[in-house]
Formats: sequence, structure tokens, C-alpha cells
Amino acid sequence: MAYHTGDNNDDGQNRRLYNPYQNLQVPIKTLYKLPSSPEFLFHEESLAQRRSWGENLTFYTGIGYLSGSVVGAGKGFIEGVKASEPGDTLKLRINRILNGSGHTGRKFGNRVGVIGLMYAGLESGMVAIRDTDDVINSVVAGLGTGAFYRAAAGLRSAAVAGLLVELLLGLELPRNRR
Repeated sequence: MAYHTGDNNDDGQNRRLYNPYQNLQVPIKTLYKLPSSPEFLFHEESLAQRRSWGENLTFYTGIGYLSGSVVGAGKGFIEGVKASEPGDTLKLRINRILNGSGHTGRKFGNRVGVIGLMYAGLESGMVAIRDTDDVINSVVAGLGTGAFYRAAAGLRSAAVAGLLVELLLGLELPRNRR
């Protein structure tokens, strides 16, 4: 067994600490030597200075779900606090707050996550169709996302939602894509 005799511990006793790598003849420092630059399967991928469509999909959907859940949980917390009645016990108040936060957070997270999913798909589709990565892709993806999301509510609602999503998501003008 590989034990290391250490100094006195907090309780004043001298104990041996287990070190699983002590008797191995493996250079543990260099065992997991990882590359410092990104690795690509194809040379063309290394030339593009942007995220792949899968990375965009994961990023926008994840950020959308996370931010929507946090905002929804905050709104549900406020609703749960307002819904408490003067005769409620502490346990019942906490239950109302947790139920409100979980329900509203889940609902908001799903909605904003779907918006992020549509935006990522439209933006990646625009890049594939136009074969260029510029601001126009983000603008069209933002307008299209809002329009698709609210299309069932009518033309006017879809146009307003397209403009709102464009303002929220699409204006990423002077930023590096990677």
C-alpha cells in the first residue's frame, strides 16, 4: 500500500495519508498531456473563425434555457411570496415559493430555449446558404426567429416579435465569432 506519513492533523494524531500514485512507475504529470491549440478533423474547419453549427446550437439553446429559467424562477419567487396568506405556516410559504419558482422557471426556460434553438438554426442556415459570416446573417436570423415564434398569433404579432428578437439576439455587430 502506498502511504505517506504526514504531519499532525487537526485532531493532533499522526496519521498516514493514502497516495494511490506513489508506487506507480508512470509519469503522472505528463500522462494527460493535452494539446494547447484546437484540433480539427478537416483543414477547412481550422480556417473558419467561428463556432460550428453544433456549438452554436448548444450555446444559444443552453444560454436561452439558463437565462429564461433564472428570470422565470425570480418571477415565480415573487408570485409565491405574494400568494402567501397571513395564516400560512413557514413550511407552507416555502412550499408556495418553491412551487412557483420551479413552475414559472421551467416554463420561461423552455420558451427562451426554443427561441435560442430557432435562432441558432436560422443563423447557421444563413451561413451555409450565403457562404459568408457577417451581420446580415444575425439580422435575418433574429427577424426570422421572432416571426416564426409568434407566427400562430398573426402577422402583426409575428412582425413585432421579429423586431424584438432582432433587438435582443441579432445585434452582435462588432464581436469576434470565436
